[in-house]
Amino acid sequence: MEQFTIHLTIGPRSKAMFRLTYEDVLKRKLMQYDIDIKVKPKQLVHHFEIDVDIFEPQGIRKLDVQTSFLPKELATQLIKKSFSGKEGHVLFRPTVGQQQSCSTCSSTLLNGEFKVTYDVNRDQICDLLVANNYFAHFFAPQNLTSLNKNLVFVIDISNSMEGQKVKQTKEALLKILEDIRPGDYFDLVLFGSQVQSWRGSLVPASAANLQAAQDFVRRFSLAGSTNLNGGLLLGIEILNKGQRGISELSNHAPILIMLTDGEPTEGVTDRTQILKNVRNAIGGKFPLYNLGFGHDVDFSFLEVMSMENNGRAQRIYEDHDASQQLQGFYNQVATPLLVDVELQYPKDTVSELTQHSHKQYYEGSEIVVAGRIADQKLSSFKADVRARADGREFKTTCLVDEEEMKKLLRERGHMLENHVERLWAYLTIQELLAKRMKLEGEEKAKLLAKALQMSLAYQFVTPLTSMTMRGLVDEDGLEPVIDKPTEEMVGPKKTFVLPAWQQPSPTRPTVRRPITSVDTDPHFIIHVPQKEDALCFNINEEPGVVLNLVQDPNTGFSVNGQLIGDKARSPGQQEGTYFGRLGIANPVTDFQLEVTPQNITLNPGSHGPVFSWRDQASLRQDGVVMTINRKRNLVVSVEDGGTFEVVLHRVWKGSAIHQDFLGFYVLDSHRMSARTHGLLGQFFHPFDYKVSDLHPGSDPTKTDATMVVKNQRLTVTRGLQKDYSKDPRHGTEVTCWFVHNNGAGLIDGVHTDYIVPDIF
Repeated sequence: MEQFTIHLTIGPRSKAMFRLTYEDVLKRKLMQYDIDIKVKPKQLVHHFEIDVDIFEPQGIRKLDVQTSFLPKELATQLIKKSFSGKEGHVLFRPTVGQQQSCSTCSSTLLNGEFKVTYDVNRDQICDLLVANNYFAHFFAPQNLTSLNKNLVFVIDISNSMEGQKVKQTKEALLKILEDIRPGDYFDLVLFGSQVQSWRGSLVPASAANLQAAQDFVRRFSLAGSTNLNGGLLLGIEILNKGQRGISELSNHAPILIMLTDGEPTEGVTDRTQILKNVRNAIGGKFPLYNLGFGHDVDFSFLEVMSMENNGRAQRIYEDHDASQQLQGFYNQVATPLLVDVELQYPKDTVSELTQHSHKQYYEGSEIVVAGRIADQKLSSFKADVRARADGREFKTTCLVDEEEMKKLLRERGHMLENHVERLWAYLTIQELLAKRMKLEGEEKAKLLAKALQMSLAYQFVTPLTSMTMRGLVDEDGLEPVIDKPTEEMVGPKKTFVLPAWQQPSPTRPTVRRPITSVDTDPHFIIHVPQKEDALCFNINEEPGVVLNLVQDPNTGFSVNGQLIGDKARSPGQQEGTYFGRLGIANPVTDFQLEVTPQNITLNPGSHGPVFSWRDQASLRQDGVVMTINRKRNLVVSVEDGGTFEVVLHRVWKGSAIHQDFLGFYVLDSHRMSARTHGLLGQFFHPFDYKVSDLHPGSDPTKTDATMVVKNQRLTVTRGLQKDYSKDPRHGTEVTCWFVHNNGAGLIDGVHTDYIVPDIF
């Protein structure tokens, strides 16, 4: 989902029209295409209208509309729909009275989803569109015998799945087990700190086995950390053994589905190694589908893993319908019809093909391939499709219906030519952007350069380009820009677009996992995910001292912070210190960022642009993305590095602190090298500790204990600190083991080793 915000002041009695042209490729799922329109006007609208025109060269077979906010009788009365031949039409134009939630209400009942669904005629096995030396091939064969499946579910049962997540996961699994067909084989794998399977091998989907599996699902409980690597490797082993060891299973369609809500914290935790292990174990034999539950999951990691293994990843949103989301995904892959699908074209005729091989084809879906046809080669253009279906070879040849194409070109002309070429460009750009996650160095740079060139040529908004709002200018004559890279945006009260991943989510739980951070006086919180706990320590130093927080010697990337004192402490009170200046540097790209409670300065040594905390902006420079969320926080994301958040603390009435200051939070550090150091950086990679001998401390309200860490034996105290990353005023309490004496014994060396001359 893409989100952006434009703020505009409109004078009294004046009119404004906003026109957004949005292009997307509709993907066929479960026998239909879906057009989802979110309807949330939040007020009664005098002229409200949804008008949908559909043109499909194959002819429209069905057309329907569902809404989440209209009673069925009212929807039938207000929504007009019709289709004939290649064209369909939907019109929804409620009056103000029809929008009212009741006859005397000023509130609207228009609040929810307006979904148009349709499908096209499938008279031919495949459909080819050719225009202006580009082609689009739509392959969706009908009336095939469904294949039996070898299906393994790999389910995360770590403690982070507690509450609604595990409840909804169980609900979905129980429903899916009801739907598994006779003839299928299956097993279940659970992973927490330990890995276990239900049967340890593929078993037939008999009534007795399905009932036993449901009983197993109802009984399992959560346990410990997240051994994702171990869970996946066991699931892969079960599928491989079944395919090799039972002859009747060799013609089944093998499918591996994994669900997790977090990061690997047990067993093998290095993501590069996990990707290699999974890739080697699967060996290209079957698809892996990864489902990422919630917001804390490393979704890009799951995407790469699925892409490397012929599958795809899907995010499951934490909501009341999460169980339906899980079932909905399973339904898309529940009926495989073909395996090892290859769409082949004459090599001397076509070039620049999009993906044309697929591990499996499922009922109700569609495979789309696009490419370029060489000049004077249309007469020799064709498509040969090869696959396996129910133990036999599937073959078909698709040819262009030249008479039908001439007719379509007469009907739609330039619009059709433009559509086919833009479809090819869109698919090509999406595939290039997906491949970038697997590449490094010069190869990655060349790929991104090609994706950028195509994005600009076809005017697509991508992570590499920007979007300009035409017809609007600010007081300086500048047009607002969405996700614009390397743009100097200077001045107060400007609102620019934020990427969707930075937007606060209303569904995000208020109880959050602790984040490795330093904030307030300065309190360091070290999140230890494999223990699902946190360690804390303070550093007591004088105002003006600069401390090294993060230092990666492999790249030179660093974060340093300078302490400031409290302006108005009471006589005799120990002076508190806070971070008042941060320097973030990436020497590889000559990137420097100076952050104070007043300003954010890019490349201060070369007189770069200066931003105020009143700005809202996002910009990209040489692999670093910086996003300012107005008067709240700053997020810096370094490509192939880490993602960090700087929280702004403002003095407010009643505050115990009398000077604005900054907090620093580590949102993602797994791509940082193993040599990363600094007061925070040394804890980016796993380490172990043991706590024993819990007993009352000198403060009877707190518990002391003995901790063994880094070959040191320390006395620690159970206490509370605060994470201010989501609420800079009040914060969220974090329970941790407090290490005394400036972190002595926990940090490497002594705290004075981390004092540096300046922030850069």
